[in-house]
Amino acid sequence: MEGRTEERRLGLIGISIADRRSSALKVNEILGHYGDVIVARTGLPYQERGVSVIAVIVDASTNDLGALTGKLGMVRGVQVKSFLF
Repeated sequence: MEGRTEERRLGLIGISIADRRSSALKVNEILGHYGDVIVARTGLPYQERGVSVIAVIVDASTNDLGALTGKLGMVRGVQVKSFLF
């Protein structure tokens, strides 16, 4: 995050939350901690599938992206996919 000299690239993170009531607070806490690399985010409940979906655009190093997605992936009921451009 701040003060790092690693190359930063644009990336996209897709987050699926199976149980919003039990996981959303922790997901938002983690995203807030990495707010300095987040360019934009949007989230929608997908009631037909019983999940909430969040798309996050980041400008981050591979290390920061890995740390962020690793923490998100450890939250119960959360699935994460990401890539850098």
